[in-house]
Amino acid sequence: MDLGFLGKITFDLNFLSALFSIVIIDLILAGDNAVVIAMAVRSLPKKQRKKGIIFGAGAAVLLRVILTFFVAQLLQISFIKLIGGVLITWIAIKLFMEGVPEEGIEKEAATLFQAVKIIVIADITMATDNMLAVGGASHGNLFLLLFGLSLSIPFVVFTSNLLSMLMDKYPVIIYIGAAILGKVGGEMIITDPFTMNILKPNKLVIYSVEIIFAIGVIVVGKLWMRWKISRAEKAEHVHEEG
Repeated sequence: MDLGFLGKITFDLNFLSALFSIVIIDLILAGDNAVVIAMAVRSLPKKQRKKGIIFGAGAAVLLRVILTFFVAQLLQISFIKLIGGVLITWIAIKLFMEGVPEEGIEKEAATLFQAVKIIVIADITMATDNMLAVGGASHGNLFLLLFGLSLSIPFVVFTSNLLSMLMDKYPVIIYIGAAILGKVGGEMIITDPFTMNILKPNKLVIYSVEIIFAIGVIVVGKLWMRWKISRAEKAEHVHEEG
């Protein structure tokens, strides 16, 4: 079946093999994105969570379709992954602080727009692997490319919805989610062309950086929360004395 500029649907071995590869890629790579979405919508009222997940995933995938055509070239530019890694690490700390139960600290209720904004920024920053993998598996067939990127929506929506519910029951998942995002941030920073050229890291160094960032996100988040609690207590004490 000829779809014009979208390419052809042939149902031969090559086409079906590419189709199968794209489905598997989406399943494997949906995890990181689902984590950030689940953590971003956790601060929303329960009635708005599904909207946040659907709007966030939909907007992110729409941008993925556009960016896929440029991502291979962008990743060769120094500082792109480095900046993205720093951004993901910051988002991981922010979401950890907003999501983890902590006595003595007031947390602002997130809005739907804020949650969707975080989802889109984080997803586009993290989606390079998915875009490159799906782009490579599609072999230039635009139909397969669009199919692969669109298929990631239901995978991510289902997984993030499940994770957000589990986070309510088991807060330890928030720690795991923050660690995963920290690992992604560390991996992006250490594998940026600029960093690779200077440090020339081997696999052990890369894995070590990922572990440091995974743990570091939680440590920094905890210390930051303790500082905020301490500052709030001091302000309250000054107010009482005044």
